[in-house]
Amino acid sequence: MLNSAAAYSKFYSGPPGLAYNEAAFRHFLAVDLSRARRSQRSLYLVVVALRNHIGRRTRLTDATAAALFRGLGSSVREVDFVGWYYESYVAAAVLFQGTKTDDAVAVMIGDRVRATLKQQLAASQSNRIRVRVFRLGGGLAS
Repeated sequence: MLNSAAAYSKFYSGPPGLAYNEAAFRHFLAVDLSRARRSQRSLYLVVVALRNHIGRRTRLTDATAAALFRGLGSSVREVDFVGWYYESYVAAAVLFQGTKTDDAVAVMIGDRVRATLKQQLAASQSNRIRVRVFRLGGGLAS
């Protein structure tokens, strides 16, 4: 549990877009997921990875990570947050959505993030980007 000022001061991983590091991101995800379930609301987890030529995720350079987090940051609202889902390999964002559980919302989010990232990344990278959107929380249809 993160219950000290020192622990909170290490949340950001540094230069690439002031993204939360993996531990902080997963901590906030767990807290907000628990809150969403209790309040019967949903949230969306957007996961972004860059694939190499054989389809495996690849480690992101600082420059690529910075561009990716700029793109993610400009795709979400101020109340949403971005960070490392898997440090140096997989970036993610959490978007709070309320009670809507329509699958079309997830598709729209994925399309918006993909379009923004294509503008931020070099063509050779944007062709290898993989964006997945997962709906989580208490607003799920049975």
